[in-house]
Amino acid sequence: MSDIDIGISKKNRAEISDGLKHLLADTYTLYLQTHNFHWNVTGPQFRELHLMFEEHYQELALAVDDIAERIRTLDVAAPGTYKAFAELSSIKEVDGVPTSADMVKYLTKGHEKVVKTARKVLKVAQEADDESSASLVSDRMRVHEKTAWMLRATQA
Repeated sequence: MSDIDIGISKKNRAEISDGLKHLLADTYTLYLQTHNFHWNVTGPQFRELHLMFEEHYQELALAVDDIAERIRTLDVAAPGTYKAFAELSSIKEVDGVPTSADMVKYLTKGHEKVVKTARKVLKVAQEADDESSASLVSDRMRVHEKTAWMLRATQA
């Protein structure tokens, strides 16, 4: 990490970046899981879920880029391997192909986990007066909370 002068100390940039790395790993893992479920969903809700999962994974693909670029803006290397993401993510892989109902449950829990990760890094960013990271994380929280709600609504 070099000495950049954006009004955030080196120590705070490192702490914020660490939280953003976890957020990136969770987001990428959820992206991969959602894309997998998009490919493999079957059952009476096939069309609805197939299209919904596609919307979700496309949104997540854009999000990983935004998060990684924020890490780079803070002058920290962004993780970018499956190994790194597996170590950093709170979302675990799902073996096999679950039922469509279980896919929805897994994805709901995944979005909720991302919200929890985001809350942790949001606090760190706010304490460091890093409005740019706080805004990014807050926006991500809103998307994941809404997506979890929509997924829960399909189970009602």
